[in-house]
Parts: sequence; C-alpha cells; structure tokens
Amino acid sequence: MSKTQSGTVADGQVVSIHYTLTDDEGEELDSSRGHEPLAYLHGAGNIVSGLESALAGKRVGDRVKVVVDPEDGYGEEDEDGVQIASRSDFPDEAPLEVGMHFIAENEKGEEVPVWITSIDGDEVTVDFNHPLAGVTLHFDVEVTGIRAATKDELDHGHPHGPGGHHH
Repeated sequence: MSKTQSGTVADGQVVSIHYTLTDDEGEELDSSRGHEPLAYLHGAGNIVSGLESALAGKRVGDRVKVVVDPEDGYGEEDEDGVQIASRSDFPDEAPLEVGMHFIAENEKGEEVPVWITSIDGDEVTVDFNHPLAGVTLHFDVEVTGIRAATKDELDHGHPHGPGGHHH
C-alpha cells in the first residue's frame, strides 16, 4: 500500500501524522515520535474533532500546533460517570488491574469504554469518562502522508494496515 504524498487533508483521505500530545503543564501524554506515524481516515471521527478540524486543508510536511478544549477533545468530565461495581460483576477469569480498559454495555445497549480507577477488596471503581476527559489537549503535529482511502476503508470507517485488514 503506497502513501501518496499529494493533495490536502480532506474527508475520505487516509492521513498519516506524527504527533506529540501534552497537557496544560507541558507533560507529555502521548507521542508517535520514534514509532510509525498514526494513520486515520479524515472525516470518520477516528481522532478528536478539534484536531481533525485543525488538520483540514493541510499538506504533507505541514506542521501545526493545536490547542483542543475538552468539548472538542474527550469531553468534559461527568461526575456520574464514576461507579462502584462488585468484583462478581466481572468474569471470574478476568485479572482486574487499576488502569485496565474494557468495553461495557450501557443501559441503552450501546458499547462504551470503561476504565478501572481503583480496586478495594470486592469493590471495583469504574469510570465511564475517558482518562483525558476535562483535559485541554496540546498537539504538535506533522502531516507525513495523505492518500485516497480505499472503498473498504471508507466502508469500515478507518484505514487498514499494510497487507490488508487489521482490526
């Protein structure tokens, strides 16, 4: 799968970026530096909306620094999103650890991500808020590649890795 190095970032393009993410204090929260660039399908909601909007119209080689407020990032923190569950609510074989992420089903039957924030005996505190909810995000981004998405990528709503489909 080749990376076409032309055009501008627009919906339906697979865009590759190198990024460093920091918080208001300048603490590094995540980075692709030293690894493969992050590839995402522009317009499909693969990345936070504030960053996606800022990248629209950029070209390969463009560097941009973007500050994303919580409402355009991972949302504001919802105090009702923290709940205490019983250890028996989880599969017996599941080795639970603080920081563990898993998918749960909400009361509407929708799949939602959940993080374990503490374990105290049989009480497991889970948080339906993303760990970066309420955090202002500071991105330092370089666009490293742009190419047209394949039909399968458009149908699935995300880019596929080299050699085919990777979920």
